[in-house]
Amino acid sequence: MMPTTPSAESDRDEDSVDVAAVPGGAAVHLPSLLVALAIMLGGSVYPQLFARADGAADHGLAMALFWAMSAGFVRGVGFLPRALVWRLLFSGWSCLAGLLLAAWLRWGT
Repeated sequence: MMPTTPSAESDRDEDSVDVAAVPGGAAVHLPSLLVALAIMLGGSVYPQLFARADGAADHGLAMALFWAMSAGFVRGVGFLPRALVWRLLFSGWSCLAGLLLAAWLRWGT
């Protein structure tokens, strides 16, 4: 039997932490998932959702909706990124922020 040294334990890779062991970790977030599915299906069935009144693409609106959809899928399936910047960009709150930005771009201006 080999003795365990403190240096052997400190060499463990911190990225090997089991995500399921994190308290409050990966659980399905149904509101975010439903928003993402609605944007995906709505944009597939009615692509004019991403266009201006004259028929040209509205890139700002599309960006806001795609951000909301991406954040909704990431958070909706229960994935919680470890890096703070990704956690902020793909949270349920950023899904809501993307939706509010899209609504403002569509009807607020």
